[in-house]
Amino acid sequence: MKTDIEIAQEAKKDLIKDIAGSCGIPEDALELYGKYKAKLSEDFLNGLKDKKDGKLVLVTAINPTPAGEGKTTISIGLADAMHRLGKNVMLALREPSLGPCFGVKGGAAGGGYAQVVPMEDINLHLTGDFHAITTANNLLAAAIDNHLHFGNALRIDPTRIVWKRCMDMNDRALRNITVGLGGKSNGPVREDHFVITAASEIMAILCLADDMEDLRVRLGRIVVGYDYDGKPVRAEQLNVVGAMCAVLKDALQPNLLQTIEHTPALVHGGPFANIAHGCNSVRATRAALKLSDYTITEAGFGADLGAEKFLDIKCRMAGLKPDAIVIVASIQALKYNGGVAKADLKTPNVEALKKGIVNLEKHIENIKEFGVPAIIALNSFITDTDEESAFVEAFCKERGCEFSKATVWANGGAGGEDLAEKVLATIENKPTQYHPIYELGSTLEEKIEKIATTIYGADGIELLPAARKSLKTLQEQGFGELPICVAKTQYSLSDDQHKLGRPVNYKLTVRDAYISAGAGFVVVLTGDIIQMPGLPRVPAAERIDINEDGLITGLF
Repeated sequence: MKTDIEIAQEAKKDLIKDIAGSCGIPEDALELYGKYKAKLSEDFLNGLKDKKDGKLVLVTAINPTPAGEGKTTISIGLADAMHRLGKNVMLALREPSLGPCFGVKGGAAGGGYAQVVPMEDINLHLTGDFHAITTANNLLAAAIDNHLHFGNALRIDPTRIVWKRCMDMNDRALRNITVGLGGKSNGPVREDHFVITAASEIMAILCLADDMEDLRVRLGRIVVGYDYDGKPVRAEQLNVVGAMCAVLKDALQPNLLQTIEHTPALVHGGPFANIAHGCNSVRATRAALKLSDYTITEAGFGADLGAEKFLDIKCRMAGLKPDAIVIVASIQALKYNGGVAKADLKTPNVEALKKGIVNLEKHIENIKEFGVPAIIALNSFITDTDEESAFVEAFCKERGCEFSKATVWANGGAGGEDLAEKVLATIENKPTQYHPIYELGSTLEEKIEKIATTIYGADGIELLPAARKSLKTLQEQGFGELPICVAKTQYSLSDDQHKLGRPVNYKLTVRDAYISAGAGFVVVLTGDIIQMPGLPRVPAAERIDINEDGLITGLF
């Protein structure tokens, strides 16, 4: 059996200028990065504003498991299937982070015959957007320490600096560090921290900004710390926002690529959904809506994370309205939620499937809370039995959801045509009644509790002392009417990654909160979630190599 990277490398790619032409983008609107990658020019993007929007389809999933769910693969396969059916369709996806690529999760360009290409470029550097975000983030961090070194005119309290450095790599040794060692010339000694680039507020800002001017305003609003009087100190006071904008100029423009079947794809931005808001850029989504009749996008991890933030944060901020939502599940993942060990997931087990399907049930209920019609896509594996598939289908139909078995990994768009037809029928026959689940006028604590009880199934929330103090301060500082971005484990509906299925009789533990004023939301830390992952015992990087002909191997 061919690997994902072998399939991608054997695919015949069209020139990106031809892909652009197929969706009405003139060649002079492209800023080329070789033959198969391009950014859309600022002038072209500005010229799209008066065009009518197409329909918007979000692809989400059940909680991730080691068995895999295939959310991005289904997204790509669905778009390819619509393309095969003659529909004007475009993808809007996130860019992968090098952390997971070299760590445990692997890349994020799809899989099998449902991939965006060139796969190696997408999973490694693409057009350098992550590097630009890392540089802008660390420029601001350097400016803070430089300001302290040269007299600290802003009276920044070194013990209350909240801006962290970042890098696009899993490196647990950098989570908590001491800087300024070695004498006075190296700056004041203080505690500092690193987060992975996907968790940087600048990543969120880039993904939510309307244009360069909005980017500038958002960067200036960033709270980097507090002065000795407890007042916020913002990035604009350090006078480097202009330089940050200059670094991010090209990164702000969406990247145009193609699938194996030549469906156009805008791949842009990459915040994680467990520690950030988990959606591709607003600019890419808006451009896709203007350029196509149907836009297929995805949000990270399960519907409790990426989809909730897409619906409560991104759609609210950008004025988007999803017309349908596809929830991806696999029989193996559902059996894992039913308590089956990873080694035994290929063995038929309807009883475990019945036990684990409650995870899917909760995600169906969650999507209905937002008023958007749901379609269930079963990512089909050859080990699935007819009995198991029939059970899942009946379960979904009993809950008023369309159901489709998809074989896009093996068959590309052809394996998703049934899903595409059901998505199209749902859009036609079940008009969306989209609405967020909480009002911005509620207090921060009320919004957290609403998410916890409605989406996670918790009985309520438990605020630890640090969280209670932070929320009170943020409310007093005027941030109370912002949306909430919960940082939580992706593996469970709860804040405990070991509680699979549909946890009940628990309270969500909130240990702290902080403001992302530039992004425009309050980040809430739950459980033991961390913002700088570590590498596993055997990192994926150990399998990646390049041969004498320049061919990259080992990516997945």
